[in-house]
Amino acid sequence: MKNFANVAVAAALAAKGVSAHYIFQQLSIDTTEYPVFEYIRKNTNYNSPVTDLTSNDLRCNVGAEGADTETVDVKAGESFTFTLDTPVYHQGPISIYMSKAPGAASDYDASGEWFKIKDFGPDFSSGQAVWDMAGSYSYNIPTCIEDGEYLLRIQSLAIHNPWPSGIPQFYISCAQVKVSGGSGSYTPSTVLIPGAFKDTDPGYTVNIYSDFHNYTVPCPAPLAC
Repeated sequence: MKNFANVAVAAALAAKGVSAHYIFQQLSIDTTEYPVFEYIRKNTNYNSPVTDLTSNDLRCNVGAEGADTETVDVKAGESFTFTLDTPVYHQGPISIYMSKAPGAASDYDASGEWFKIKDFGPDFSSGQAVWDMAGSYSYNIPTCIEDGEYLLRIQSLAIHNPWPSGIPQFYISCAQVKVSGGSGSYTPSTVLIPGAFKDTDPGYTVNIYSDFHNYTVPCPAPLAC
């Protein structure tokens, strides 16, 4: 009976671990909500995270290729929303990046430069960290970027298992968008992925359960038009 009880507890914990995972699976442009994975590269690891800081899977997730993904038209300044299969479950920042494809977004391997356009970090105004753990995240395409095709990447950096005893987790999706109406005047700070995140970054190594009164989201700073 004791062994049966232990197995039951282990199974319950395992189920909880799986249910705590999530994936950004749906894109909306302005008020138009598109079907799941219509313009988002579909990954092959269900809703599991990426943890290897040196892996190319950090770009758009495991098995997420562009060849079978359509590209959606969007205007500079227009709003977009990423919606998850279940609300974000783990503490940590949500960040949105863009990378301009040299040609068609569907052919782009995401190896070029990335710039960040938005961070959703913690709010400490109440005296403790309050994270925006939502079921969807919205922002606007910057007005100052160049016209062309881009990967629009959203990332949840889950830091609920503090480094080094635990390993932070990256939940990632990339949409393919074709931008028009941008001014092209932007001068963003850029990074390569992998390479942008290091196990020495304060935003990666922080222990949110001990003396946690401020937080720095890993670089770069978001673009300001």
